[in-house]
Order: sequence, then structure tokens, then C-alpha cells
Amino acid sequence: LASYQTTIGLSSSAVRNAAIKHVTIIGGGQMGAGIAQVAATTGHSVVLVDTNEEILKKSAKGIEGSLKRVVKKKFADKPDAGAEFIAKVMANVSISTDAASVVGSTDLVLEAIVENLKIKQGLFGALDKVAPAHTIFASNTSSLPITDIASSTSRLDRFGGLHFFNPVPMMKLVEVIGTSATSQDTFDSLLAFSKALGKTPVSCKDTPGFIVNRLLVPYMMEAIRLHERGHGSKEDIDIAMKLGAGYPMGPFELLDYVGLDTAKFIMDGWVEKDPDNPLMQPSEMLNKLVAEGKFGKKTGEGFYKYK
Repeated sequence: LASYQTTIGLSSSAVRNAAIKHVTIIGGGQMGAGIAQVAATTGHSVVLVDTNEEILKKSAKGIEGSLKRVVKKKFADKPDAGAEFIAKVMANVSISTDAASVVGSTDLVLEAIVENLKIKQGLFGALDKVAPAHTIFASNTSSLPITDIASSTSRLDRFGGLHFFNPVPMMKLVEVIGTSATSQDTFDSLLAFSKALGKTPVSCKDTPGFIVNRLLVPYMMEAIRLHERGHGSKEDIDIAMKLGAGYPMGPFELLDYVGLDTAKFIMDGWVEKDPDNPLMQPSEMLNKLVAEGKFGKKTGEGFYKYK
């Protein structure tokens, strides 16, 4: 009997872990579209949801454009196979403006919308009432506590974090975040799903910044402080970190790429939670640039100017 139960236990847990086949992604921005592309490419059925039909059409077009770039490399001398590949992936993606109507048959609801706690809580609170009991909820937040987002639902054991990195099709890492209430089954399912996407997952606790941003944001802030004190030019600091530490971008290039408004938003949240931590002090220079609307690459100017 013991061995029979063990077998049953293993198989049912394996079934649960393999169960994420149908994914609903909320948010048609860069992150949501990137996750949708990767999930569709790995054979998952994906519904991409946003409030606006136009945004969704743009997202679908963006996914197709990204797949065409993949095809150029992968199927350079086989145009027919390339076209078939794109058609097959795109057939796995559908779009909707009504989240509540599409979550009825989903295994995972993954949210990649604006970094606003109340909006995220409102979304998950509403979907909690209509999603099936087995459906796992996850947020792609980079800076808000998963526990706080999950508190709006009655499925604390089926709620976790899946933090992807930009651009999603290129970046291999996914931070899988478990709260104190996340069940082992849920966490294992999220790990298995990340691997099924061809990503490398790392396990994280629900602490500020998880692993990557907890180290990266203070590093970028320290670079700004170094420059503010007049101890190095932006250019020299960037070159030093690229050639001395082997980083693909220097801290100022990275800040401009991430968005100075995003970096400030994360820091402001952390300062509020841990005001005495010297690593989490605000920067006048960063605040000034953000106040002037200079957010980096997306606005054409941040620490550097972009044409």
C-alpha cells in the first residue's frame, strides 16, 4: 500500500506540475508580449489581455516581428519552414480585452501591468472570483511585495511571483518567488513552467528586489552617488564597469535602458520601507532628471542623449 500511495503521490504531483498548459497574461506591454511570445513558442496556449484593442494589435504585431527576427537566424535557408514556424506560434496566441471571460479555463494567470499595488490588487481580487480553484496566480512585479498583491485574493497558497527580465525572449533568467503562504505544489509548478519555457529559474523569498534588483539597484544608485561626489565621470564609470567587471552595459547606460522613472519608483518604495538603510537613500541627481521628464532611452534623454 505504501508503495502504491507513493506512486499515486508522485504521479498526481507530476500531473499538477505539468498542468500549466493554458496561460492568461494580463498586460500587452513589452514584458507581457515577450512572455506571451516565449510561452507560445514552447507550445503553451496563451491569451494576452489588455484593456485596449489597439494595444493588443500592436502587441501581436510586435510578437510577429520578433518571431521574424528569430526565423532569419534559425531558418535562414528554409523560408517555408520559417513561415510555418511563425504560423504555428501565432496560432497559440489569442487576444482579449475581457480578462474575466477568459480565465475560466486557464492554469496560470500572469500579471505584467503597471507597478501600482492598488491596481494589481483590484485586478487579482476580481479574477479570484471567476478563475477555477486550480488556477495559479502570479505577478511579474519587480519591486512590490508578492504578499501584498496576493492579499486581495482567497488563494494565498496558489499565488507566487514570476519575475522575467527584459527582453524576455533573450534573457534566460526567471526569479520564482514564493511567499510564506505559497504551497510547495504551487512553487514546484512555477519552477516547472519556467523550465518548460526554456528559462533558468532561481528560487527567491518575497523580499525587496528579490535577488537581481536587490543587488543591481543599490549598485546603480552607488554609481550615481560616485558621480555626484565628482569621483568619476559617467563615461569613465561605465567604461570601468564594462571592461573591469565584464558587464555588458555600464550603470548609467543600464539606468537609461531600464528607465530613470522606474529606478526612482523602486528606490522610493524601498526608502519608505527601510528609511535608515544607507543603500536605499534617494539621489538628488536622479530626482532632478525624472522631474525634468528625462527618463532615459524611451524619452530620448536620461544620463545620456539619444537621437
